[in-house]
Amino acid sequence: MFLNNIYLKTLRSFRVAIFGWGLGTGLMLYVVLLAVPSVITTAAAKADLITLAKSFAWLAEPVDVATPGGYTTFKYGFLILVMALWPLLTGSRILRGEEERGLMDALLSTPHSRTSAALQKIAAMWTALLSMAVLIGVIAFAGGQQANAGISLGNALMFGINLAIICGIFGGISLLVSQFTLDQRSASGITGGFLLVFIVLDMAHRINPNWELVSRFSPIYYYNLSKALIPSYGVNYGAIVVQLILCVLLYTAAVALFIRRDIGQTTPLPMWLRRPQKQQTIEQALPAQNWSLQSVFARSIANTIRPGLWWTLGIAGFFAWMVVVVKQTENSLNALYAGSPTLVTLLQKVGGSNPAVSTALLSTFFVFLPILLMTFTVTQASAWAADEENGRQELLLATPKTRLTIFFARFGALTVALIFISLVTLAGIAITAQITGLQLNSGNLTAATLSVIPQGLFIGALGYLFSGWLKTSIDTGLLSFLLLLWFFITFVGPELNWPDATLHFSALYYYGTPLANGLPVGSLLEILAASLVCFAAAAYRYTRKDIAR
Repeated sequence: MFLNNIYLKTLRSFRVAIFGWGLGTGLMLYVVLLAVPSVITTAAAKADLITLAKSFAWLAEPVDVATPGGYTTFKYGFLILVMALWPLLTGSRILRGEEERGLMDALLSTPHSRTSAALQKIAAMWTALLSMAVLIGVIAFAGGQQANAGISLGNALMFGINLAIICGIFGGISLLVSQFTLDQRSASGITGGFLLVFIVLDMAHRINPNWELVSRFSPIYYYNLSKALIPSYGVNYGAIVVQLILCVLLYTAAVALFIRRDIGQTTPLPMWLRRPQKQQTIEQALPAQNWSLQSVFARSIANTIRPGLWWTLGIAGFFAWMVVVVKQTENSLNALYAGSPTLVTLLQKVGGSNPAVSTALLSTFFVFLPILLMTFTVTQASAWAADEENGRQELLLATPKTRLTIFFARFGALTVALIFISLVTLAGIAITAQITGLQLNSGNLTAATLSVIPQGLFIGALGYLFSGWLKTSIDTGLLSFLLLLWFFITFVGPELNWPDATLHFSALYYYGTPLANGLPVGSLLEILAASLVCFAAAAYRYTRKDIAR
């Protein structure tokens, strides 16, 4: 049945993602909704929580944070947008990815027009997103009922739908960008950079009310205007309509460009945006002497440069912005820190025990650094699995190159990218701290930015290992689910007073709080050892398996 048309076949390939993201995100909401009564046990704790939330208003707008729905909405804030990773990757894959694999030529040789093929694939992606929304809404409703939060089924479903729409926007951006790139990984990398930029733009008006016009350029601003899990706030249907209009514009533009360009080629840029071309002879135009064609490692580096640069700009810019935010709120937080045991406990659990409140606060935000770096690594591990699935490695293995050579070259390029992102982020934070006058320990700052590299290597090695048995979509979905689970354990677990034994199940636990307390050498060695084991197992599996099996 599922092979009868393009829509059903595409939807069938999304079945793992639907249940993975839908159930995973829904259960995250469910657990926190049920745990709110254990967090707010006394009137003093409630007052401390409200005061604390107001001090962090720039991170997420605090509305009825003493209620289960308000606390959950504030707790996750923009972090729940990690779900946008799936449409971000899918949007670049459904058209451009199929062109790379040569499947689009075969598909268009059947009695299907370009418009029909594109619309059916987009419809399947949106069906998957709305299915996730239903799962999230139903589970959130169940959690709200258990917590007596007063959340109706309609509002719970609207929460899921609002989340699906904002994720669909980033899928549309990825689809549109893929019309201007020759490969899907560049499109997903550029869209990932847009995601981080839009998160920062949305924060602007909460830091300074005069910057609200700037925030309106971010689609996340309109997503946040609805807070369906808070009965007293509800849904802003006007904001949802704005998001839907943006979706229509993005997807219409993407389809219009797709049906007018050559398959396998990009949409030509306007003349004023094109780089000037020099007159070349045929011999000069041939890429025989191109540096990226001199070895497998060089080619792997070249393929990583474009998405890597966008992720570097996004991650380094985000944490430089965090330095500015911490400096802006330092005085008010110092006063609150002196009189709020709740804030002291929170920062010590997540950010470490450094007596300087600015350092402890920034250390808390550094939990996001390995998460963002791991997210980039997931996209690269997905590209490795896709290259094998798309038949790209067969031609390469027909040359006098051993499998281990190819494996080491690709993983080596990923390692170089992780080191580059970490070094640029370190430089960006150090320069911003110097400009703003924020006092940071240079040794701890270096440790905090460079010790994320083993975290990226670990999930990269896991991705390469999983690709030995799993298809690209399942491999990417499983890695994304692990990342979501680790974030939940690390970020939510301490506040819910989970035992330390539970926290050990998260790879992020081994990152520690190096900005506040220095480099945790033992934990670093443990995650490196785990990375080495996964890397060795992945290499062994790759040398023994049938390609594309």
